[in-house]
Amino acid sequence: MDNIYASPNSDVSTAESDITYSGFWIRVLAALLDSIWLLLLTFTLGWMVYGAVYFESAEFSQGTADIFISWVLPFALTIMFWHFKSATPGKMILGIKIVDANTLGKASPGKLLIRYLGYYISMLPLCLGIFWVGWDKRKQGWHDKIAGTLVIKQK
Repeated sequence: MDNIYASPNSDVSTAESDITYSGFWIRVLAALLDSIWLLLLTFTLGWMVYGAVYFESAEFSQGTADIFISWVLPFALTIMFWHFKSATPGKMILGIKIVDANTLGKASPGKLLIRYLGYYISMLPLCLGIFWVGWDKRKQGWHDKIAGTLVIKQK
């Protein structure tokens, strides 16, 4: 049986049964691993720029560098890892990757950007879009459905 999700012009010859979708719990573990290395990076950079006051201040933001360190850098690193490796370090450690849902090939930068922004939509109604991974037959969260991506086990 050919991949019923592939477009008619696709060169995908992988049978649907050959795909192992990555489920909810392995993706949660990958997210936890990614959170650890990103927190270590952002805390280290924040401390290098602001010193110990970075951890002592009750202010939401320390300044322009903090916005870059806390928001822009994690966004850029995530998109770059997704683009160049099809996975973040947490996903790589666990042997899973992000692919285009139609071709099962590398997802385009546009799809990856939409996927990242889709996380915010997935989290709005009590993270229902994230939990959706556990119920969906292709293990897609809302962010995956919006972007047209899948997370699968690497062969």
